Amino acid sequence: MKDIQVVIITGMSGAGKTVATRIFEDLGYFCIDNLPPTLLPKFIDLIEDSDSEKLNKLALVMDLRGGTFFDSLFTSLDAFSKSERIRPKILFLDAKDETLVHRYKETRRSHPLSPQSRPIEGIREERQKLEAVKGLAGFYIDTTDMTPRQLRDQIVKKFASERETFRVNLLSFGFKRGLPIDADLVFDVRFLPNPYYIKHMRERTGLDKDVADYVLQWPETQQFLKKLMDLLQFMIPQYKREGKGQLVIAIGCTGGQHRSVALAEWIANKLSADFPTNVAHRDIKKGN
Repeated sequence: MKDIQVVIITGMSGAGKTVATRIFEDLGYFCIDNLPPTLLPKFIDLIEDSDSEKLNKLALVMDLRGGTFFDSLFTSLDAFSKSERIRPKILFLDAKDETLVHRYKETRRSHPLSPQSRPIEGIREERQKLEAVKGLAGFYIDTTDMTPRQLRDQIVKKFASERETFRVNLLSFGFKRGLPIDADLVFDVRFLPNPYYIKHMRERTGLDKDVADYVLQWPETQQFLKKLMDLLQFMIPQYKREGKGQLVIAIGCTGGQHRSVALAEWIANKLSADFPTNVAHRDIKKGN
């Protein structure tokens, strides 16, 4: 069985734990916010007994919002020592007091440890209580001068492999049923010879080998794919560099059953050598 990746996110209130949680979600982690540490041993038993792939990567936010429950964190962490599959990593997020005060004023929220008084009082108390946890953390990020984008870059660098940070989604569709609303790039392949007009192929799809072979055999198809792959190999790294987490490439023909399906499969197969790639066919079962 695979090891289970567990990241415990903790640190100062206002230092970016909510933003960090969203980043871990984008990286495929199953996230739980404000988990009381006393529930940690039972939660470990639950995930070890589960076969779900979704529970192989976990990010658990634990902080002083748990009140007295947080005091049991050290005891609860001992439960990991009994597990053969889990070795938790602790991420501590911090920021300077002045920055935290400014963020509380911006959001007009009260500090959880000083709801009726000045935020700075709660910040100082929280910093003192978290000192021991900070010493346990294997990963420390000071978000004082960071934008959310910079925080994402730091978390990706520390917790994600290169192939986990970006995904390409290929989607075939039929123009007669409208453009996909989530497409980043759309390519129209209605100029290619249509298998629909070949009687024995009409009810088949681009997933069938004879249909795919028919679509791919034409010189104009091969020339189009060569030019398209050159374009995508240039563009995709640029999207990735700009911080985009995924790219949706839509390939459209008339009905979304033959040409677009065959080409989406072909392109996805080629791109999968360099990028995590999914392929889906929106209109394949709807007929022409």
